[in-house]
Amino acid sequence: MISSLQLRINLHEEGKPDGLLNKAAYDLGVKSSEISGIKILRKSIDARKSRIMFNYKIEVYSNEPMPETSAHNFDYKDVSEGKPIHIIGFGPAGMWAALRCIELGFKPIVLERGKNVQDRRRDIKAINQDHIVNDDSNYCFGEGGAGTYSDGKLYTRSLKRGDVRKIFESLVFHGATDQILIDAHPHIGTNKLPKVVTNIRETILKFGGEIHFETRVIDFNIKDNQIKSIILHNGNELDVEKIILATGHSARDIYYLLNEKNIQLQAKSFAMGVRVEHPQQIIDGIQYHCKGEHRDALLPAASYSLVNQVNDRGVYSFCMCPGGFIVPAATTDGEVVVNGMSPSKRNNAFANSGIVVEINADKDLYKYEHHGALKGLEYQKDLERLAFTSGGRTQTAPAQRLTDFVEGKLSTDLNPTSYQPGLKSAPMHSLLPKLIGSSLRKGFKAFGEKMHGYYTSEANIIGVESRTSSPVNIPRNDNLAHPEIANLFPCGEGGGYAGGIVSAAMDGERCAEAACV
Repeated sequence: MISSLQLRINLHEEGKPDGLLNKAAYDLGVKSSEISGIKILRKSIDARKSRIMFNYKIEVYSNEPMPETSAHNFDYKDVSEGKPIHIIGFGPAGMWAALRCIELGFKPIVLERGKNVQDRRRDIKAINQDHIVNDDSNYCFGEGGAGTYSDGKLYTRSLKRGDVRKIFESLVFHGATDQILIDAHPHIGTNKLPKVVTNIRETILKFGGEIHFETRVIDFNIKDNQIKSIILHNGNELDVEKIILATGHSARDIYYLLNEKNIQLQAKSFAMGVRVEHPQQIIDGIQYHCKGEHRDALLPAASYSLVNQVNDRGVYSFCMCPGGFIVPAATTDGEVVVNGMSPSKRNNAFANSGIVVEINADKDLYKYEHHGALKGLEYQKDLERLAFTSGGRTQTAPAQRLTDFVEGKLSTDLNPTSYQPGLKSAPMHSLLPKLIGSSLRKGFKAFGEKMHGYYTSEANIIGVESRTSSPVNIPRNDNLAHPEIANLFPCGEGGGYAGGIVSAAMDGERCAEAACV
């Protein structure tokens, strides 16, 4: 017999080994000994009131064994002699496009400009410690894309774009914790992702796919509305039949290449702002009602989600990282870009989040109209250069105490930070364009009213958070191909069709299905 239940357990009961079992037995009116197994389908925390509750959705099995098999069977087959599909980029979209190609009997040939995860570590270290940016190997480029050395958050609202559960099961199959299958806001952690990515690579190679690292595409040979061949940075030329373009939101050279080839592009709305960093204890105190005390050991580092409308424009938190750290996400010298991430345990002393402002590509970028479809990209670049110069022309980032930013005062000193390259006090309130700066100041005040204690001088704002999504859309038709280039399938965040690991992975699968026809 199988019964489905929705349960609420308080913090005290959660800590008991049999707390869930006893609660389920009580609700069903049976003895605990009559229950043969409990399958947790979903788990979340409700901390809105002083009495913190754990919410569970479960299946209870009695008088029959609980099934142990996964809902998905990954039917990978040998495709070493299969028809080739070329995939440019090996981030989440490219990885799951390759896996799906194998399932469909096609041979993925992946071209990745960056290095594998192991070799990539040295370039990550060089950015943090020596302020040296490798244009092809950094936090955005390399095996796994921006997802590898990132937070690993898997929450997505794109539930109608594909099989979310399959992506989660695939991650578990490749080494992620099965906890992601039940958590309301699943998370892998930046320290765990490299192994998962390595396992995906090994699966692709094992079944006959190819992956070529340090292989950057610099040109396309186009004839009769089709890409006939790809030109690589080393001068080699590869004949191609179908191409999945999964280069991510920061591969600006690809946008420039397409634009130069007069291949249709479209400007896309996006968001930009800053990172705000608080001591994690402050966020815990606000969310768990434990001001001045450490949170209970059963509770994870607290997170938050904030949104406010300022002059009909959204100001909102983005990629919130509890117990995390801020990293330099620049992809070339002469720019400063910040991003956030968390390890799996989320046990760092700081909480950070992007706080960003909506930028309407049709209304807000009139000074950049001469750049056409690339106007948002050029706007991004200008702010990143501004952050570079105001930070001291290194990867040191410009920063300000939160209250000083809102009140329009230069900070005489800054709070401790997790940002390894370091901070430099700068008048962010006057440096940021009015469109962004004014909206952020009003937004922070509103957030302080929603979360008492959030608006504090103990927090820093750090600039700039500019790579939230692509400012360019590469259009595609109902068959997911570019309307002008019949064998080009724009994909994932770089095409403007995803916003995170899961949605990019699902889009990669869809594009593989479209290309493998």
